[in-house]
Amino acid sequence: MTTTVPIRFWWKPGCATNTRQIRLLQAAGCEVEVRDLLTEPWTPARLAGFLGRRPVAEWFNPAAPAVKSGAVVPPAFTPEAALERLAAEPLLIRRPLMEIGNARASGFDTAWLAAQGVALAEGPAPEGCAHGDAPAAYCPPPAAVQA
Repeated sequence: MTTTVPIRFWWKPGCATNTRQIRLLQAAGCEVEVRDLLTEPWTPARLAGFLGRRPVAEWFNPAAPAVKSGAVVPPAFTPEAALERLAAEPLLIRRPLMEIGNARASGFDTAWLAAQGVALAEGPAPEGCAHGDAPAAYCPPPAAVQA
């Protein structure tokens, strides 16, 4: 008997990579509750629960336009300053943010998912921007991903 794993998944609406990640989780038997990372009311304290176990520079989305352009330099941030900036500008947050029960993670961390009882299909997990160096506006409006 397969156990359904409920997971909250914060994404950037329309992101092709996040869409593939959601589909992978659904195929693994997860009940995925999709939330909008950009409109969620983030606070530094709340974000710390998702990000705190990684180095500060890894809290940032390397594909975010401000990071790619050099306007934001993740290694230059203290943890406190990073959390303030990320709460104010959620486009900078490494995606997805995921929550299973009281466990939280950032990025599509397959080892973390396995530790939470999620058995993903074999093969590489989708990570990074599917559009490479294309402008952020390239992602189409979100299609229904909750099946």
